[in-house]
Amino acid sequence: MGIFSALMGNAGEINASEAQSEFGHILGEDEVCELAYKLIRDLVVLTNRRLILIDKQGLTGKKVEYRSVPYKAITNFSIETAGSLDLDAELKIWVSGLPQPFSKQFNKNANIYKLQALLAKKVAG
Repeated sequence: MGIFSALMGNAGEINASEAQSEFGHILGEDEVCELAYKLIRDLVVLTNRRLILIDKQGLTGKKVEYRSVPYKAITNFSIETAGSLDLDAELKIWVSGLPQPFSKQFNKNANIYKLQALLAKKVAG
């Protein structure tokens, strides 16, 4: 992920095994990271059981919010791919009981189709 994309707030894909080792302490027994995306300090992690939004807060990033969204709570989602002049892709996820969707920006090098395919599989299953 390029520094310009990171500064613009665009997430890029990272190795799922790196996320597994870094966040293994918050995963349940037999829970495995399948996809992970990093946005400067924040992360979006898709496991075999749930979606985890990791928000590192403050100057040092020591304070961390882990938002866990079970796939069954996702009512719908959308992706918007990057265009010629629009350099980012966008993911929106609507969660049951919340009026507004979660929205995340991804750089155009991130495989948004891979993310969409995994979400479609998990939400439908």
